[in-house]
Amino acid sequence: MSEIKEVKVTATIKTSPDKVIRAFTDHQLLHEWWGVEKSLIETKPGGVYTLVWNLAEQEIGYVSSGTVKEYKETEVLDLENMVYINASIPVLGPMSLTVLAREHPDGAEVTVTQSGYGEGTDWDWYYEEVKKAWPQVVDILKEYLEQGQ
Repeated sequence: MSEIKEVKVTATIKTSPDKVIRAFTDHQLLHEWWGVEKSLIETKPGGVYTLVWNLAEQEIGYVSSGTVKEYKETEVLDLENMVYINASIPVLGPMSLTVLAREHPDGAEVTVTQSGYGEGTDWDWYYEEVKKAWPQVVDILKEYLEQGQ
């Protein structure tokens, strides 16, 4: 039986849990802190969650898309059936992504967990990239939210 791969990052951010969740669900905020260029987000179970980056004329750099499994504006964004689309590799998925934000004496304790990685060269590449990327992304989020956003 193969081990279940997941990437999990936890940080404490001097903000409220609802602001953390809103940073992942509000297009303007996603654009400001994460550089998301287009999005379609329905904050309800079964809703669509799609983010697009690196747009050029008639080209899309990469897309992450999935379905909202659970959403509580003050606590959780749980996504399932996530796929990653990048022109240089096959479509990867399905995966899950969960953002939890809980009250903490110093603000909000945030945990981002991505799991469901498959096997093979493309999956190995993606997993290694995600292991590097999520800590950086959470640091960017922390800096953005602590700047008073």
